Amino acid sequence: MEQNAKMVSSPSKGLLQSEDLYQYIQETSVFPREPEFLKELRRVTASHPRAMMATSPDAGQMMAMLLKLVNAKKTIEVGVFTGYSLLLTALTIPEDGKIIAIDVNRDPFDIGLPVIKKAGVADKIDFIESEALPVLDQLLQNHENEGSFDFAFVDADKVNYWNYHERLMKLLKVGGVAVYDNTLWGGSVAMPVALVPEFMKPGRQLTIELNKLLAADQRVQISHASVGDGITICRRLY
Repeated sequence: MEQNAKMVSSPSKGLLQSEDLYQYIQETSVFPREPEFLKELRRVTASHPRAMMATSPDAGQMMAMLLKLVNAKKTIEVGVFTGYSLLLTALTIPEDGKIIAIDVNRDPFDIGLPVIKKAGVADKIDFIESEALPVLDQLLQNHENEGSFDFAFVDADKVNYWNYHERLMKLLKVGGVAVYDNTLWGGSVAMPVALVPEFMKPGRQLTIELNKLLAADQRVQISHASVGDGITICRRLY
């Protein structure tokens, strides 16, 4: 089983210099604890031409711990793809927990939906096919939503990350956590620009700008973790 898990995890999104070390972490600490439904969803996603967009299992493991630490029950996900992080969240939160999941394209979500249904957690998910900003703004129009969410995960269009952050700082409760994915952008944020592949340059610049803004935001406590493609964890302070 773990051999299969290793196969569908490749190529890795890890930023460790040693691929062997990354696989050691996966095989020792991540795969043995990964629920079977998440393994199945990774296998289903592996054949997708954009499979690298999926949340990496090591980042997912950290997210599951964060969800438990904040006793998350009401969450938001911006950017769903086939639903690995969404399924992980649904499996982690309580039976009466709810997730608002937003993506501009439902097609990839429909690939993972049979696994989510098989896991028995589809009723926790309110999937909305839409651009995220209008949905977040609509949520904020109902003042009961302000400060009511425990957790948010963002893995979507990088140009709007800061716009999402500003809205999530109103929607999350004090002590709530927002996690932003791809905040090391394949390691390119620390590369000389001349060495960065052309297709990565726009995202690299947006990510550098976001990282500076998050580091300076006194509303949050942050931790920049080098799991997966880099995630930034923001805990709302006030």
